[in-house]
Amino acid sequence: MSELQKVALVFSGGPAPAANAVISSAALGFIDNGFEVLGILDGFSRLEKFNPEENTLVEGTDYLKLDTSISGIRNRPGIFIRSSRANPGKMVKSRADLDSEAPTVRLRSVKAALDSLGVGLLVTMGGDDTLKTANFLNLMGLKVIHVPKTIDNDYYGIAWTFGFWSAIEAAKRTLLNLKADADSTGAYFMVELMGRKAGWLAYASAVAGEACAVVAAEDVEDTFNPDELASRFANLIIERERDERRSGVICIAEGLAEKLEDRFKPRDIDEHGNVYYGHAELCKSLAEKTSALYKDRTGRKKKINPKQVGYETRCAPPISYDVVLGAALGFGAYRLHKKGLYGHMVSVRDNMELAAVPFSDLIDPETMLTKIRLVPPKGDFFRLKEALSFPVDDEP
Repeated sequence: MSELQKVALVFSGGPAPAANAVISSAALGFIDNGFEVLGILDGFSRLEKFNPEENTLVEGTDYLKLDTSISGIRNRPGIFIRSSRANPGKMVKSRADLDSEAPTVRLRSVKAALDSLGVGLLVTMGGDDTLKTANFLNLMGLKVIHVPKTIDNDYYGIAWTFGFWSAIEAAKRTLLNLKADADSTGAYFMVELMGRKAGWLAYASAVAGEACAVVAAEDVEDTFNPDELASRFANLIIERERDERRSGVICIAEGLAEKLEDRFKPRDIDEHGNVYYGHAELCKSLAEKTSALYKDRTGRKKKINPKQVGYETRCAPPISYDVVLGAALGFGAYRLHKKGLYGHMVSVRDNMELAAVPFSDLIDPETMLTKIRLVPPKGDFFRLKEALSFPVDDEP
């Protein structure tokens, strides 16, 4: 068997609905055309620790040989081959680092691990860190095709990522439940939704879930003071009461914490270099500040309950659209291989027509960072969330 007849699939990073539709269709695309397909277990966590002099990769422990039975997992929640946040390319900060030994030690371990299995083509599925790793491995001589994954939907080169609308559906149901609770008790919920850099998920969830306001990173030009935002929310509640609306749901995106003024910003970071947004307790803080300001201005108490909605959306049952989209993207990996388009990301246009986007269009050649796709502040999607939010003056 030649090296190009053995393909490995790796899913990396957080879960997303319809992940198994991608895995299934990618595997079947190759299997049906005579390829052996290996599903690497637990993302890059095993590959990046591989040492050919000390260990071998074991079937059933480190990887699975996939067969046509995988066609039955398309609608299953979760990730069939599991995942991890292992990031073998995190030490590479420039193009020159790829020629240095220390920054690439984990990348070389990944390549050696795949070589030991006779793999000639790697299909990666994941977010921006996974895309960067895919790009590094491609530049190091491995044939790589990438499938974009993030429920934040902030990927450059594709309009909607698989799982996004299923996550919105899950968030919508939660928001409507909270809205019914608020309406029953004359209270408010302050809900923090996922979205580290962009407001796609927060805006769409708020529109679908009938929130009365939503604020994400795109609403802040530079930095913001949470006291000022709480003041605006207090005004919102007061003005809604004048319109005989006693309750509601207000949404914020977790990525707002990144734009806090320095004195309010959390300092702790995780092992991947990401800020622990939860340590900011922005949702809880805004709820408390808003409640206090409301009482100062009206003399009355208003219950404002903080609530974080995040993990509930990531493994939600996929809706049909995401199953079809995920299947198209997975099959697209085989189609890109047929065209010899390695070093490309699979995308779709219009009516699920497959498209290939070169890594060079997605990654800055100097910084080696991926491009982030924000919600255009002057675009109609932004205008939609503004139009469906309750109008409020910033001044009390």
